[in-house]
Amino acid sequence: MSVGIRPYESQDWDDISRIHDAARLDELRGAGLLEAYLSLADTYENEGLFDDKVWVAESGGRVVGFIAGSVGDEGGEITWIYVDPAFYRQGIGRALVEHFLARAGGPVELEVLDGNAAREFYESLGFVRTATTSGKLAGNEAFAATGHTLVWTPAPP
Repeated sequence: MSVGIRPYESQDWDDISRIHDAARLDELRGAGLLEAYLSLADTYENEGLFDDKVWVAESGGRVVGFIAGSVGDEGGEITWIYVDPAFYRQGIGRALVEHFLARAGGPVELEVLDGNAAREFYESLGFVRTATTSGKLAGNEAFAATGHTLVWTPAPP
């Protein structure tokens, strides 16, 4: 499958909302937190989706995923990554993460909920668990959650 990555444009909103809302259900189901679900429209402002860079993945002229976070010369943090469930296990997530990592000049961090199957995916890309914490669920603080901090470190030159 051919995947292209490009910067987010305002006309992508409906697509990324649809993707987030479907994939977030899978993420929360795996963590046993389905009742904590909120749509992208309900959370994007409070969680700062557009505070950093946002890219979308396209395949066959269709938006099939997106990634967001801070990235720079010192490294970065992936704060959002979602793939359309109809395109799981087709290289979309890998293309998005590799695109992000290629722009980071150092370690990249992300958090994944305990029970989220994506943890194995991130570890297959070289991310390593550095911490496990419990507290309020980001985006819906009425719920408690456990999350794992994973860090990818580039190979030395």
